[in-house]
Amino acid sequence: MNRIYTTLLLIFFSIFHFHILIANPDEQRPPTDANIFGHVIDAETGEHIPFVNLLIKGTRIGTITDATGHYILTNLPPGNHTLVAQSMGYARTELEIEAIENKNVEVDVILTPTGINLDEVVLTASPTASGFRYQPDAVFLGEQLQRRSEPSFGEMLNGQPGVAMRSFGSAPSRPVIRGMDGDRILVLENGERMGDISETSADHAISLDPLAASRLEVVRGPASLLYGSSALGGVINLMTTDIPEEWDRGVTGVVSGQGATMNNMGAGFGRLTYGNETWATSARFAMRQAGDITTPDGTLPGTTMNNLDASIGLGLNRNNLNGGVSMSLSDQSFEIPESPDNPDEAVEIRAQRLSFQGRFGRELGGDFFDKAQLRFNASRFNQKEVEIDRQNAGITEEAVELEYDQMAFSSTLTFQHKPRGAFDRGAIGFNLLAQSVDVLGEDIYTPGEQRVSLATFTFQEVPLSRTLRFQFGVRLDFQNSKALPNSSFPEVDKQRNAFNYSGSVGLNYRPFEDVEIGGQFARSHRNPQVEELFAEGPHLGVGVYEKGNVNLNDEIGHGADMFVRLKRTSFEIELAGFVNDFRNYIIFQPTGNIDDNSGYPIFEYIGGEALLWGGELALGANLTSRLNYTGSVDYVRGQRSIEGEFTENLPVIPPFRFHNTIEYDWGRGWIGSSLALIARQDQVAPEEEVTEGYSLLGFQAGYRLNFNGRHVIILRVENALDTKYRDHLSRVEDRNFFMPGRNINLSYRWFF
Repeated sequence: MNRIYTTLLLIFFSIFHFHILIANPDEQRPPTDANIFGHVIDAETGEHIPFVNLLIKGTRIGTITDATGHYILTNLPPGNHTLVAQSMGYARTELEIEAIENKNVEVDVILTPTGINLDEVVLTASPTASGFRYQPDAVFLGEQLQRRSEPSFGEMLNGQPGVAMRSFGSAPSRPVIRGMDGDRILVLENGERMGDISETSADHAISLDPLAASRLEVVRGPASLLYGSSALGGVINLMTTDIPEEWDRGVTGVVSGQGATMNNMGAGFGRLTYGNETWATSARFAMRQAGDITTPDGTLPGTTMNNLDASIGLGLNRNNLNGGVSMSLSDQSFEIPESPDNPDEAVEIRAQRLSFQGRFGRELGGDFFDKAQLRFNASRFNQKEVEIDRQNAGITEEAVELEYDQMAFSSTLTFQHKPRGAFDRGAIGFNLLAQSVDVLGEDIYTPGEQRVSLATFTFQEVPLSRTLRFQFGVRLDFQNSKALPNSSFPEVDKQRNAFNYSGSVGLNYRPFEDVEIGGQFARSHRNPQVEELFAEGPHLGVGVYEKGNVNLNDEIGHGADMFVRLKRTSFEIELAGFVNDFRNYIIFQPTGNIDDNSGYPIFEYIGGEALLWGGELALGANLTSRLNYTGSVDYVRGQRSIEGEFTENLPVIPPFRFHNTIEYDWGRGWIGSSLALIARQDQVAPEEEVTEGYSLLGFQAGYRLNFNGRHVIILRVENALDTKYRDHLSRVEDRNFFMPGRNINLSYRWFF
């Protein structure tokens, strides 16, 4: 299939799906005008609360309050409903409301503050947003995101239960879930693949600035059922409001700024939204600039960064059709610490992504299928790895050693059906993923690749009793991948056709109101990447010589997850455990040898049986009405089978970690401290170095002010004792360089 045919297929797929959504004429189901609107209000302070989840119980109808705490639910079925309001830091509230045909009814929702609340509905975990959990998940939004604002999503999530980071300077830091990295962890934007190449190598960054995210969801454990066969370790969904979903009439927006001392970082962000009754438009802009990272032993050269992000979007809400489109641009440049001992040499990554996204939902009004949603993301991505040589007399020479030029398209069409017989609300969906990447430059070490995947899936829930619920799902994928020749691989002519299936079964048991038990068993499948199959040569950005293996087979994973959560008025605790058994698990393994020409250490991709197991413990307690404690422990162990016995440790596995935070919150502001205890990692793979344990002390304080909107100011002190330490997941080649030293971070955000 050449590129012309691929392009035609993508266009046809989009038009066909959009036709399905709009083909059902309005006269088949006359629209009602039963609308509920109002504000969500803090019971103690009387302030409006932004970013609160609202859901009509037993349905998928819901919304999130905007920056002013306002919400609107449109085109509700006339009659009585139960409105559920949930937000971190507030008690879950259920309110009986009545939707009246051809009327707008104002209902204000009052929420009572609590220290902690883990009842947030994670949309990424279920296409129906039922709120029942079968594996551990978490969500961050609003003030929570500002509290952990960092230059990268890896740094933002590092320290969350089960989530570490792949460190290679700030810019390319990427989340690692339960010891798994790369494309085993899917990073999505608004539910679709982003179209960048951050999953392929440690020197590649996620092409979205963290300031642009309005909501961040994390699913730990196999999530391949809904998002793709390679999601063996989990999914991280970065959600933006580039396409307005709910809005107030007139102008609303948010402005924020951030500064940090450790790398002289400065960042700014702004978003404006203008809307009327049926449509809204939104525009955002973000900039970030940072110098080299400062460690307790001095500066780590080659860690500067510059980001520029912008978007414009249009949202529609007319009759029973809602959705919209957006166009975004990301421009990144950042250095890689490839030669930190030679300041006259540098490696810089320059990446640009242009993305066109869309989301459309429709009430179908059918006897069986009553809702449909189409999402798509079409992107063009280009990345250059540039070697810079600063010579005498101010002369600088640059050479593009490696370039990636990728076109990608990801789209999902989902139909929801009404409860029928033993089945609750469920979903059936279809997915298309198509991408083509050319590899260019002087140091090409892989061929290009063209990949097309077609999939269908279903997700179903069966209430077995008032307290017990059963979930099952199946995903079928057909994938064609073809290696594309280039100057270093002129004769390559390999392609693979694969038919994959993934599945899961799960139980959710709530024997008491404050106890929830969930479990899931899943089968997952991952096709080898082009680097794993064909790599042969030095990779400048990572500083290693990579050797692929064309005989690698597809990865097959079988995983089991279980969690128990106990929630009381003054505390809650969640314990989760997992075990994952893999056949043909692909490992990027150091060989202990050095390539003579490049001087880089040689790494090779090898396959075999692997076993990963571990667990997480999360605790939250209200010590007093204003003093709160949160803590977490996580542990993961990974081993590879040698002659039938799991005796060899897998590389780059996070060590045992213990995180603690205590905070005093008096409503207008808060102050607190944190302590992270990281154990020595001596369970290492052959030729992998041991890292010593360490502890990190931090402080944080914040103030909330309501004046012409809502203002939040946050001050953080990280690594307050300027501790020298090395993260085991750091990919910096020279292990004599430490991680970042003391950092003072100040951020400000204004919602209006």
